[in-house]
Amino acid sequence: MTTLSVVVPVFNDAENIESLAREIETVAPETSIIEIIFVDDCSDDATPAKLAELKKSLPMLRVLRHKKRSGQSTALWTGISHARGDLVVTLDGDGQNDPADIPLLYKKYQESVKIAPHTLVAGQRRKRHDNLLRRFSSRTANAIRSFILQDGVRDTGCSLKLFRREDFLSLPFFNHLHRYIPALMKAKDVSISLVDVGHRPRTRGVSKYGFWDRLWVGVFDLVGVRWLLARTKPTVGVTEP
Repeated sequence: MTTLSVVVPVFNDAENIESLAREIETVAPETSIIEIIFVDDCSDDATPAKLAELKKSLPMLRVLRHKKRSGQSTALWTGISHARGDLVVTLDGDGQNDPADIPLLYKKYQESVKIAPHTLVAGQRRKRHDNLLRRFSSRTANAIRSFILQDGVRDTGCSLKLFRREDFLSLPFFNHLHRYIPALMKAKDVSISLVDVGHRPRTRGVSKYGFWDRLWVGVFDLVGVRWLLARTKPTVGVTEP
């Protein structure tokens, strides 16, 4: 049976983690989820204590903690590299991704994998519940990224994704990798399937990103990723008659 690990990077998300973990636990029986991995990127609030307490009543919860703050992409890589499932679902720790959408991605994967054994299912937010500046900057960034990288994904900023663990670990690792997973996997001949998902208003905590850091880092990253894609060779199938 195909098994699934849920990986959630968190940083100073003490107010969100318990409700989020319980929501994931609720959908676990529908989706072959065997574990929930929270990767704490060296939080300096009550996150470590909350996670330690939550582990006592949630057996499928695993907690990994960075000794040094390393960013979201490194937290994802840490969680996925330690995952035990064949498949991985990723989502943000702020509670804006809805775990109730995980079964939708899992169902889409089951349909798509019959045609393409290497498949990534990416969520696309139907309606964003963010302020006007965040929505504008996200739409602009997505449009530029899609035009340059030709990945065919409208909303790569949605963290809700499902893919084979091995496919992710075959990607080149760099900081901010999480923003370009569909484009990098497509270059490796992974099929991309899209699912419309919900997006919830932020009710607790604050965003870890600002407009200007997203803009300038995004421009720099796009140049590097475009260079990388131009030099990426597709996977070559081999048979032995």
